[in-house]
Amino acid sequence: MEEYEESGLLETDEATLDTRKIVEACKVKTDAGGKDAILQTRTYDIYITYKYYQTPRLWLFGYDEQRQPLTVEHMCEDISQDHVKKTVTIENHPHLPPPPMCSVHPCRHAEAMKKITETVAEGGGELGVHMYLLIFLKFVQAVIPTIEYDYTRHFTM
Repeated sequence: MEEYEESGLLETDEATLDTRKIVEACKVKTDAGGKDAILQTRTYDIYITYKYYQTPRLWLFGYDEQRQPLTVEHMCEDISQDHVKKTVTIENHPHLPPPPMCSVHPCRHAEAMKKITETVAEGGGELGVHMYLLIFLKFVQAVIPTIEYDYTRHFTM
């Protein structure tokens, strides 16, 4: 790998998370007598409501490793900074009690989903209704790049 990096052929993407800083922080914690060098992870509950604009609206609520609710600031750290306070806002869920959650606004979902289905159709494919939710989650992943989805089904577009 070092030879490949030194050759200059390795391209870097500015949007890619630089994990070296995270690893270094863990090393410092361990060297300073910290508990361990395990990276702390966050868990999210994802809720989907359908009334707004007749397209899905995604709600996120996060927890730390001790199952303590994340602050608004911590949840915003996991969202693409291009979308925080624009596409993603902090609001109260319409059916659940506070605290507030991150909400991915549906105002552009229909437009984006229509474009995706048209692209599939132009390629000669057919996108069944049963695939809509999977495609929707794939689309939302652009807004929330730090969340990994567990896809139990493979599909191509």
